[in-house]
Amino acid sequence: MKSIAVIGSGTMGTGIAQVFAQRHYKVVLIDSNEEALERSKRTIEKSLDIQISKELISLEDKESTLNHLILSSDLHFINSSTDLVIEAITERLEVKQDVFKQMDQLSGPHTILASNTSSISIHKLSEVTSDPSRVIGMHFMNPVPRMPLVEIIQSKSTDVSIVDQIVQLTNDLNKIPVVVNDHPGFVSNRILMPMINEAIECLGDGVATVDGIDQVMKLGMSHPMGPLFLADLIGLDVCKFILDVLYKELHKEKYKSHQLLDQLVSEGHLGRKTNRGFYDYTNPKNPKPISF
Repeated sequence: MKSIAVIGSGTMGTGIAQVFAQRHYKVVLIDSNEEALERSKRTIEKSLDIQISKELISLEDKESTLNHLILSSDLHFINSSTDLVIEAITERLEVKQDVFKQMDQLSGPHTILASNTSSISIHKLSEVTSDPSRVIGMHFMNPVPRMPLVEIIQSKSTDVSIVDQIVQLTNDLNKIPVVVNDHPGFVSNRILMPMINEAIECLGDGVATVDGIDQVMKLGMSHPMGPLFLADLIGLDVCKFILDVLYKELHKEKYKSHQLLDQLVSEGHLGRKTNRGFYDYTNPKNPKPISF
């Protein structure tokens, strides 16, 4: 594979585009929002500068990465010569299906169509395409440049040769592929989201403070960050949406989002991206836990 297109220049799409460009793939990052694309460019440059400061890459590596990257608002950059298209937009089934229809129409018969979805059925996305066998899930973890895992989701229609190609590609990115089957939430969020939900319930029940809950999980369970801090990093709206999908699909009470999470989302406190969630990020280098 040589030519990669990433649709959606949010946190995940930006990170995905960066890791491909750093491995010398020709990448086009596509978003209809020009301002979002400019933010993505600044984010990637800042990320590369941090790697330079840590002596992980050279200035020449940074320049090479940026030279391999194109930012565009034109979806028609996807064409018959595109090898892989990765959708990384909002977690809404209907919106993703609309994009997959366009990906299918613009690409060639050999193009692999992938989704970075964290919860939505790959089979449902493949149903709107002309060839479901070339549709697969590539669920990167946040932050993409640092996290080694890529959860590879195969639906009942995905051709085994496509799975093999994506596994090989993931290895070439210096990531670790883990192949899973197409079930709601896959493995990562089917386990993670109930844990986050339970942490929120502990907070709501007054078992401990925000900092207390996170410290227990970090110091006692060797988690690199606490579940409430992680929820803020993911985005509380994203956490709620994934829980809603899991609850609808699996009909289990443990996936019903806690009322405190619902309240924070309705108030617009979505975590780090809004400077407030379970922590106050007014000073992003020193976030302060909020009292509830």
